[in-house]
Amino acid sequence: MIIYHGGISVVEKPEIRVTRFNKDFYFGFYCTVLRSQAERWATRFGDGVVNVYEYTENPKLRKLTFPAMSEEWLDFIAACRSGQAHEYDIVEGPMADDTIYNYVQGFLDGKYSREAFWSLAKFKKPTHQISFHTEDALKTLRFVEGVKVHEE
Repeated sequence: MIIYHGGISVVEKPEIRVTRFNKDFYFGFYCTVLRSQAERWATRFGDGVVNVYEYTENPKLRKLTFPAMSEEWLDFIAACRSGQAHEYDIVEGPMADDTIYNYVQGFLDGKYSREAFWSLAKFKKPTHQISFHTEDALKTLRFVEGVKVHEE
């Protein structure tokens, strides 16, 4: 399967970077099957690069998949964004984009009930992310190319 990572540079050797902000699925290397989404990631701060990888699934790895936004997805993101690590090598599912992230944060802060979160989130366009959380998970990726993309 071909997947994409959008950023400011070519990334031939992906790595897991621990930053001061927790991500949807905790710290990891994030990709998507949606090239247009990777292009948006790459051009957030100007021109960027869409890195293309061939992903070969390894059935020995622990993978968690969320086919759609769900109660379990919301609870998992809430835990990860609160700093709770998990035991999965790879996690795949919808992304809490900037707008959804604000709703998630409102839910975490107690500003939105669970019901209010779902009523706000239901009209958002589909997104996708697949995150790699261990060195073994990163070994499932083979770099194909880095393509420069320009901010529009």
